[in-house]
Amino acid sequence: MKNLIIVESPAKARTITNFLGKDYKVIASKGHIRDLPKSTFGITIDETTGDLVPKYSIPRDANPTVKELKKLAKEAETVYIATDEDREGEAIGYHIAKAIGKEPTELPRIVFHEITKSAIQHALETPRKVDMDSVDAQQTRRLLDRIVGYKLSPLLASKIQKGLSAGRVQSSTLKIVVDREREIKAFKPEEYWTINALFQKNIDASIYDYNGLKIDKLTIKTDVDANEIVDSAKGESFSVTSIEKTKRKTKTPPPFMTSTLQQAASTQLGFSPKKTMMVAQKLYEGVKTDKGTMGVITYMRTDSLNLAKEAIEASREYIQHTYGDKYLPAKAKNYATKAKGAQEAHEAIRPTRVDFDAALAAKFLNADELKLYRLIYNRFLACQMTEAELESQTILFKGQKCTFKASGRKLLFDGFYKVTGYSEKDKLLPSLEKGQAVSLDDIKAEQHFTEPPARYNEASLIKKLESLGIGRPSTYAPTITILQTRKYIEIEKKRIHPTEIAFTVIEMLEKHFPEIVDSGFTATMEETLDKVADGETDWQTILKEFYTPFMHKVEEGKKNIKSLKVATPTGENCPKCGSELLLRKGRYGEFIACSNFPKCKYTKNTDGTEVEQPEETDEKCEKCGSPMVIKNSKRGKFLACSAYPKCKNAKSLTPPKELSVPCPECGGKLQEREGRRGKFFGCENYPKCKFIANFEPVNKKCPECGYTMGKKTLRGKEIFECFKCKHKEEAQ
Repeated sequence: MKNLIIVESPAKARTITNFLGKDYKVIASKGHIRDLPKSTFGITIDETTGDLVPKYSIPRDANPTVKELKKLAKEAETVYIATDEDREGEAIGYHIAKAIGKEPTELPRIVFHEITKSAIQHALETPRKVDMDSVDAQQTRRLLDRIVGYKLSPLLASKIQKGLSAGRVQSSTLKIVVDREREIKAFKPEEYWTINALFQKNIDASIYDYNGLKIDKLTIKTDVDANEIVDSAKGESFSVTSIEKTKRKTKTPPPFMTSTLQQAASTQLGFSPKKTMMVAQKLYEGVKTDKGTMGVITYMRTDSLNLAKEAIEASREYIQHTYGDKYLPAKAKNYATKAKGAQEAHEAIRPTRVDFDAALAAKFLNADELKLYRLIYNRFLACQMTEAELESQTILFKGQKCTFKASGRKLLFDGFYKVTGYSEKDKLLPSLEKGQAVSLDDIKAEQHFTEPPARYNEASLIKKLESLGIGRPSTYAPTITILQTRKYIEIEKKRIHPTEIAFTVIEMLEKHFPEIVDSGFTATMEETLDKVADGETDWQTILKEFYTPFMHKVEEGKKNIKSLKVATPTGENCPKCGSELLLRKGRYGEFIACSNFPKCKYTKNTDGTEVEQPEETDEKCEKCGSPMVIKNSKRGKFLACSAYPKCKNAKSLTPPKELSVPCPECGGKLQEREGRRGKFFGCENYPKCKFIANFEPVNKKCPECGYTMGKKTLRGKEIFECFKCKHKEEAQ
């Protein structure tokens, strides 16, 4: 082996392997293989310089990967770092080099925006070095987040309740959600009236002017005012006083970047930001196509709207050939992002092949992949097409005191709507002459009340974060996920609701740590990180300027912040030990507990009902020998060790169904199991053998690679698919 290429993910490694010969071996680090430790703070202060020194370590589960990487690196003549081209990818590359005992700046670093044969070959021909400024920017972000998370979260837990956390981006995002809820609670509805009329039996119009007063949405405040206008109109004669027709063009939409893709996928496909990024990752890293496995979209974490010249030229040729000259503008279109600190060297999200259109893609992609790919593909074509042209029509009907306005529109030329689709219906007004008398056939007034501002959905929250400069493309989806995980927000009917504890946390942070929830501070920090990445600012200076005053506030908070952990005596005694019972607040609401905790762990619900206790069994835990008990979960009952949390052994109440197919990795027995995401199939030798499948393995070998295949349903048809090379064939 002459050359070793190290990437992050196995899927990416498989795809790149397809493009290269036997002189190259491509291997995955499987993400971060060196990071700050989870169990300790992991940052020390240099006594001489005052610098904050990160104490990176290799997690235990990454040790086998590191061992293999070291072995292969010794055998290779050249080791290439080929992680993603963003700060996170640059840092992963830096840590890979450190973990295998190499100097990061001495290894060739290759970058590409798409995983295609030509892109990989070009990257190998033009290697660069690891960009230490980008690495330092990522380290700054990582350490800032560690400082806030590991120093502020315990303070919240001690002053409010266990299980709470704070974060630089997380907390400022939560304040946005809480502030919107405060607006909704403080909102006072305002009464207003609308007046609509029907002219010539089929022309809808609304009041435009009364006695020389222009009527806006909130002009008519009461039923008295509304009835005055209605009564006046009924006694008036109307004629056409104005007919206007104006043509306007609708601009072509720009190509997608991360935030706009997440927003469009949310509103048009119903995908959560997390799901969007998971599906996009698959499309980027490699899927089956008519020309073999390859990435079919460019890198999906980007805030740039740039497009490669070759991609624009290919799209223009396709548009001309498929739709004709009238859909092709005279010049290619270029777009500039408005996002603060956007990485303009990157590309927007686009298909890697224009000839891989939605019809062809439907033969290879699964349902979700096809939906997202079609969205990206159509948006890319649309951004290089001609503008749509519409005609707006306006007619004014004037009486003695009242003037009504009728509006219509029609699509004159569909332009880019040819690929994105046009959902509006033409509303055509009949041909009338200026001065023509018209009949008023119906008129009615309707009462309305102003609505409070809408709660954010995931798409609108991401749009808000982007507009404020909070976070970056890689942080939008994880930020929303962590707020859900911490029970700070709940999503009901696609709208984001803050929980009661969210208000408590934000109120405390606003009072004692205002910069942590200040969107301006968070956005400014993002700009500062950009300066570190550009080599304009020293990363240690930024860390020291933040650390010292922040830690001072934390220490002050420990002394001065009043605890909200109020325990109210109930006047009852504990039935188990006789101590006083207290009303306490927990993560999931109020409960009653013994004051002798932790010696006595008696609890009950506030309505007096006993908390269901685990049912004891005769079975012993095979790990520690303690009795096993039956517990309840969302997915039903299961067996758990009574010594929890010291022993965390748990298993299904009924033995898992065993398959006749042996594990393709180790030959052990495969079992059908239930997980958080539903049914899956795994090896009995887990965690030694980590084979897991989300569709059932069958006694059939892949004709291409000899690996075990599984049976699944794809677009209504049963097919066999290989777990290794993803070869598909119709089930007989």
